[in-house]
Formats: sequence, C-alpha cells, structure tokens
Amino acid sequence: MKKTIATLIAGLFATAAFAQTPAPAATTTPAAAKAEAKQEKQAAKAEVKETKAAAKAEVKEAKADAKQTKAEAKAEVKEAKAEHKAAKAEAHKEGKDTKVAVVTPAK
Repeated sequence: MKKTIATLIAGLFATAAFAQTPAPAATTTPAAAKAEAKQEKQAAKAEVKETKAAAKAEVKEAKADAKQTKAEAKAEVKEAKAEHKAAKAEAHKEGKDTKVAVVTPAK
C-alpha cells in the first residue's frame, strides 16, 4: 500500500512538472524560413545599394565644390595680378612724368 501511494504521489509530481514546461516554440517550415531569409537578403542588398548611391552622390558633390573653389581661386589670382600690373604701370608712368632732383648738402 505504501508503494502504491508513493507511486501515485510520484506520478502526480511528474504530471505537474510536465505541465509547467513551456510549450515548444512554433517551428517554421523550411520553405517559410527560406522565403524570410531571401527577403532579408534582398533588403540588405537594397540598403547597401542605396548607401553606395548616396556615397557616390556625396563624392560627386564634393568634387564639384572643389572644382568651383579652384576656379574662384584662379579668378582671384588673375584679378590680383591684373591689379598689380596696373598699379606697377601707373607707378612707372608717374615716375617718368615727375623728375625728382636729388640735392646733396655741401660740406
């Protein structure tokens, strides 16, 4: 009788423990898993493609800015040279028009 009661109690504990284990996770079918993986892969490829396009656009814009800056600098240098040449010519012209006599003091 003690064995019977012990067996019943052990069975009761075993069923209680079994009932508390979490249900197995819903398994996805291999076809569904493949489709999901394919979608993730395509999304990743699209993201990489978009990133590359954005990077190319940034590089193109930077090159255009550098080209414009270089052209502006060349124009400034050309203008400064022209101004310098004009000032030099004017100074030379003024130098010919007016004669400066140098007077040395007698000792």
